[in-house]
Amino acid sequence: MAKYHNVILPIQINYPATQQSAGDLIPEKIDYPSSTLTTDKNQMAHINVFVDKDGKARKLPVGLPDENNQYIPAFSAALANLVLSDQEKIKRDPVSGIWTRGDTVIPTNEKNQVTTEFYSKPRQKIGTDTGYESLSFVDVLNSKDGIPLPEGAIVLVGPFVTAMQDEYPTPISSVKMFGIEIHANMIQTLLESKFYKDSSKTTGVTIIVLMGILAAFLFERYKGKAALILFISLFVIYILVWFVMYTVWNTFFPMIYPVFTLVTIYIWSIVSHYLSERKERNRVTGIFGRFVSKSVVDELLQSGEDVKLGGSRKDISLIFVDIRGFTPMSERLEPEQVIQVLNEYLDVCTKAIFKFNGTLDKFIGDGVMAMFGAPIEYDNHPEMAVRAAIEMKSQANILEQKLIEMYGIGVKFGLGINSGPAVVGNIGSEDLRLDYTAIGDTVNLSARLESNAKPGQILISENTYARVKDLFQIEAVGEIKVKGKEKPVMVYEVLGHL
Repeated sequence: MAKYHNVILPIQINYPATQQSAGDLIPEKIDYPSSTLTTDKNQMAHINVFVDKDGKARKLPVGLPDENNQYIPAFSAALANLVLSDQEKIKRDPVSGIWTRGDTVIPTNEKNQVTTEFYSKPRQKIGTDTGYESLSFVDVLNSKDGIPLPEGAIVLVGPFVTAMQDEYPTPISSVKMFGIEIHANMIQTLLESKFYKDSSKTTGVTIIVLMGILAAFLFERYKGKAALILFISLFVIYILVWFVMYTVWNTFFPMIYPVFTLVTIYIWSIVSHYLSERKERNRVTGIFGRFVSKSVVDELLQSGEDVKLGGSRKDISLIFVDIRGFTPMSERLEPEQVIQVLNEYLDVCTKAIFKFNGTLDKFIGDGVMAMFGAPIEYDNHPEMAVRAAIEMKSQANILEQKLIEMYGIGVKFGLGINSGPAVVGNIGSEDLRLDYTAIGDTVNLSARLESNAKPGQILISENTYARVKDLFQIEAVGEIKVKGKEKPVMVYEVLGHL
């Protein structure tokens, strides 16, 4: 050691489990080399390796203070200085505390650490080229002629022994790397001046905020596949930017928090859009549920079929209902009472229509138009229409008795039913208003039958009669002349259930 001054011995600095304040580096004990080897502190350097919060070794302290606050250089820094010229040596400014390699400032943190570039794989990783030549100390010791080494080579002597607990996880491999290998990589980093620096906290916060604002803006406007494509694109673009900053400018941008922000806002947008669509679905269901029965609404939603603009030809049954005697009644009662009576009658009609899966088309003054077999198609729509009419008649009789008791006057229904083809769909102004309704001769005949029905009478056409004659008690009324028809039409009256 006295003869060869290019030999560096290790110092191990031991620290307590906790320091008095964050950033302190007050040693508890320092293990120096035996004084029988050397007392020259220029031939000593620390071999401490610190790990990050995730347990991985990424940075090495270029120098650490001793018990007298005098800085001990890192083992790697001391060895690198042996081959660097005086203008390039690694030094610390005692006033500013800045570490430099020549004119280059080494970007250290509060623990005097600089990020290490890993040029080699762990020696324990079987079947890989470690990057550095490894020699057995026994072979060197027993060599009679010595081991030829290239001029200027730096030789590190140390153990590859797991039991000594001198091995650390690194970000480049799941296999641990021995301390001697980490120091070798640190020497290479210092010699090549390959220093990495972390972006400032201000830059990191700005990136996270901008990422959050951009993601929130885009995911609010787009959803579904478009949002997924945008999410993947933003993720890939940020990874590319991070990689460019890492490889070209040797700068670490924050990785976890911006990506976490992106993922969080994307998930939030999915949940937000889902809740919004759910709310709109419930609103539409509530509105649509006023026109058709709940079972029809549920079946439409489950089928996933859209109600198309325009009309399509369907086989349906139509009911027209009108209140007989409503005009005389309205003349005898107060307007508020008239509205109350009318609402009760229309409620009877609506409940009967919905009970048998009909669609309430519209209220026509004191009348009602309903259809069966649309938008959901049912093969037995004539039967359901007739059953709904019988239900209306039955409930109207009960309501009539109530009104007679209250006002001394009652009213009855006149009903007309026809079955056959009609054009059903959204009809009207595309920009202003659309009505889901049915048009055609089938509809007209149903309305004509209702106008010819006497109070409490249910009239059906020959088409409807042919489909329900075996299901209800029906009798023929005969042929009648209706408006819009050149020839008389055969009409039947439904008396009730069989």
